[in-house]
Amino acid sequence: MFDHVKFGVSDYDASKSFFLKALEPLGVGILSEGEPAYGVELGANGNASLCLFQTMEKPAPLHLAFKAESRRQVDAFYHAALEAGGKDNGAPGLRPHYHANYYAAFIIGPDGHNIEAVCHQPDA
Repeated sequence: MFDHVKFGVSDYDASKSFFLKALEPLGVGILSEGEPAYGVELGANGNASLCLFQTMEKPAPLHLAFKAESRRQVDAFYHAALEAGGKDNGAPGLRPHYHANYYAAFIIGPDGHNIEAVCHQPDA
């Protein structure tokens, strides 16, 4: 449905670094970048999905869920995001109240956003 999502961050360099490190296990990298007021486009396989730009306003917290291809990627995201400075908001594990194979991990990012990686596939 979405081509991309763009939102402001209060510390461009810190947020860019956090998202690059946290989402690297999911294959996400920089697709293009301009001045901080324009921002950076992050994506995988040539598809832009997340765009960040510097704002002077305090952004409202978002919930961003990224699709993982495996439970192992969810685990790798969680550890990478913690190492990048994120705060635990739910360790990797099944969330059967969503559905039987909903395996996810949650991190609070630099601006208070709830960042999730989720795999909907059964364990390999």
